[in-house]
Amino acid sequence: MTLNPTVCLPRPSRRALLVLGLLSTALAACSGPSLAVGRIVDVDVIDRDTGRAFEVHHHRGRHYVAGRPGARYAIRISNRTGERLLAVTAVDGVNIVSGQTAAWEQSGYVFAPWQSHDLSGWRKSDRQIAAFEFTSLPDSYAARTGRPLDVGVIGVAVFRERPPPVVLAPAPFPHEHGADQSGERAQNESSGLADAAPSARAPGPAGKAADERQDTARNRLGTGHGGREYSAVSRTAFERASRTPAEIVSIQYDSYANLVAAGIIPSDRYGWPRPFPGTHDRAGYVPDPPRY
Repeated sequence: MTLNPTVCLPRPSRRALLVLGLLSTALAACSGPSLAVGRIVDVDVIDRDTGRAFEVHHHRGRHYVAGRPGARYAIRISNRTGERLLAVTAVDGVNIVSGQTAAWEQSGYVFAPWQSHDLSGWRKSDRQIAAFEFTSLPDSYAARTGRPLDVGVIGVAVFRERPPPVVLAPAPFPHEHGADQSGERAQNESSGLADAAPSARAPGPAGKAADERQDTARNRLGTGHGGREYSAVSRTAFERASRTPAEIVSIQYDSYANLVAAGIIPSDRYGWPRPFPGTHDRAGYVPDPPRY
């Protein structure tokens, strides 16, 4: 049986899982604007400098976040189920574990039930990553490796795990007339219990969407290959329940200015409250409100 290599994240303890659950509940209560995207998993994009999730803007069925040029970020994936899941994750059309042009059948991260973890960079080894950081399109890792067409998108393909086969123990045989039935018992114990090894799965479709934006816009935001950081993982086996993902989460990103110019985020004048809208008003004290 051939299994795709996968990466196992550090498994949190039962107490840690409880703390993570309480923390997630508290953050959800305080969040206000839309942050996470997904059903089987929650996917957030985290500004590592502030520790806060970027707000998700919804436009024509797609999800967008406005990144800050130069900021380090992480992809926070939270397993919302009581089963193990595989998350094949790509940034700018590149698999963040292997560096391959992203496809569903490639390696990814295995999440324990209810586990949440921040993926903070390109996997360099079992102990190191190169940090994700927002940068200009020409300086993005994808562009520098000759793959600029899909810069500006984060993708997570989620797979459920195939449950292990149920092996039933054979019923005991009665010893009638003192007959020795050990040979018959052994034969029955070994027959019909072992499943045939499944054939190797054919690669699934790449699922790469055509880029609808102009690739000549050099001020677009991409993800760079940042500084090395410590991040330990181990390897594990994971047999997928299906060849195609149970869910695909896609979040596009660009700079705030570009998203405003594209009409995805309303401009300050029309859509956003301003902290100091009366900057040029005359100085004085707080007047009484008008009487009704």
